[in-house]
Amino acid sequence: MSIRKHPLLPGLRRLKAAGRAAFAVLVDPDKIAPSDMPALARLCNLASVDYLLMGGSLVMAHQMDNSIQRFKAESKIPVILFPGSPAQVTPYADALLYLSLISGRNPELLIGQHVSSAPAVKASGLEVMSTGYMVIDGGAATTVSYMSHSAPIPANKPDIALCTAWAGELLGQHLLYMDAGSGARQPVPIDMIEKISRHTGLPLFVGGGMRNPEAVHDAARAGATVVVVGNAIEQDPLLIKDLAEAVHAATPAQEPEAESDF
Repeated sequence: MSIRKHPLLPGLRRLKAAGRAAFAVLVDPDKIAPSDMPALARLCNLASVDYLLMGGSLVMAHQMDNSIQRFKAESKIPVILFPGSPAQVTPYADALLYLSLISGRNPELLIGQHVSSAPAVKASGLEVMSTGYMVIDGGAATTVSYMSHSAPIPANKPDIALCTAWAGELLGQHLLYMDAGSGARQPVPIDMIEKISRHTGLPLFVGGGMRNPEAVHDAARAGATVVVVGNAIEQDPLLIKDLAEAVHAATPAQEPEAESDF
């Protein structure tokens, strides 16, 4: 079980304030076996990956426990849960993105599942980061749209995205997360990232549809605080180094951080 002395949220807020970007690898334990996690951890260490996000639409907690423990045996990179259901809350991670689907109108994903999961979350000892989750149309039907029974925000409607982000900010969310979804043909539009980043004060995660260094570099330059890639790395783990370098090169040189923050 992992207990971090220092929380992760202050470090994310410092990144946002400094206009810098971090890189996160998203792992779906349905697709990457626990036995592969030590090798993935070593690749992440060599690439100076900032965070590992862990979660999927179907995976059960026991498999997630095993995957996180194997990763942590090889790496000090913080592990943040990106859960697809209340069953995916595990104390072996460092923090939890407590996702509220503010772009949708499904009450289960706005508050219903939070009520169901609250006892387990409270008992877990995890750092809980309330996250306004926004699904953006990536040009194809995605797992997140199907599972959430919600239509995504149109990619050509940055004003709708901004009003949605403002609503999350005013409701007291700690973070925002814009996701084109697994299987997206296009990533979140650059002008939408720029608008949300410029007009909100919350750290911004951006994921979905990014498959090469140019795409992650552009997202970081546009104002993403954390750029998240999953599918492309599942297909080619050796991309991790190039993607991480592209994100880190896109924003001003990083000041030294306390070791406990990253």
